Amino acid sequence: MPVESRIFITALAFRVLSALLAFLANVVFPQHQDQGFGVLPRQDHQFWDAFARYDAGWYHGIASVGYEYRGVGRNNLAFFPAYPLLMRAGGWVLGGRQQDYYFVGILISWLAFAGAMTMLYRLALLDMPRAAALRAVMYSAVFPFAYFFGMVYSESLFLLAMVAAAYGLRTQQWLVGGVAGAVMTATRVTGMMAVPGLALLAWRAAGADRRGQLHAVAAVAVSMIGITAYSAFNWMVSPSPFTWYESITFWGYHPGGNPFSGVMRLLQALLLRPYQFLTTERMAPYDVLNAFAAIGALSLVPVIWKRFNAGYALIVVAALMLPLSSGQFEGLGRYTA
Repeated sequence: MPVESRIFITALAFRVLSALLAFLANVVFPQHQDQGFGVLPRQDHQFWDAFARYDAGWYHGIASVGYEYRGVGRNNLAFFPAYPLLMRAGGWVLGGRQQDYYFVGILISWLAFAGAMTMLYRLALLDMPRAAALRAVMYSAVFPFAYFFGMVYSESLFLLAMVAAAYGLRTQQWLVGGVAGAVMTATRVTGMMAVPGLALLAWRAAGADRRGQLHAVAAVAVSMIGITAYSAFNWMVSPSPFTWYESITFWGYHPGGNPFSGVMRLLQALLLRPYQFLTTERMAPYDVLNAFAAIGALSLVPVIWKRFNAGYALIVVAALMLPLSSGQFEGLGRYTA
């Protein structure tokens, strides 16, 4: 059996294992917050509901009902379309019941994760021997925040698109790189932040060849189609092409500030009043986990730059600077995954 096939199957098996662990965790430690929704209608399910938390409800709403602008405030336009539209298509095929959309969302996440691990292996082979490439895949799969790759979240699809885009651009498969990049920017807002790093990868892959340089520029331009088309859709259904951004701010995200000020405040609190900070502020334990994941990723940027290339380093920095500049730590862990 080819190595890629074994990686794909193993990745799916790992998702099954992580799902079973999540089920046991839900049994031993009851859910701290009632989300007000679940995979199955009118009943709680300790296994399936582990996949449907927080943003999953928004994705389900888009898949089952569609996008809807409700004026100033939180809108489902904050969630980019590639993942929920796939859920919508698959859920419709299965019958359009509530659970159908959730089950399709889980399936998309699992298959995209397996595909991402396979593509990551191919991408890693461009820079390292087979054994090291396999280790890279393993580390990505067992990273604690990689649990989100199995949920009804867009992380798996985003990772698959970004890795496929990087692979396509580096191997001068310009159409693959451009189309995958377009899916990436249509999946998460952070996809836009990855474009400069991908552009650097494409330019270096093209080298001094004039024709290759033109293809590289075209591929990077194609990668912007995703976010451009979604912004145009926003303008059709709301007063602004950037309503998706305005909606995000109502979750407390206000990018553009000092990306290190929030980290410094957190480190100061841990240094001067650790017990009080961790026991009296509700989000403190979670903020610490997320912040240290981001700090760890940023500390590796010089190594990434030296060992691999500046394009990868730029992708890491840009992806983390955006949320860090908002002063929010929520989600940073899964962004590093």
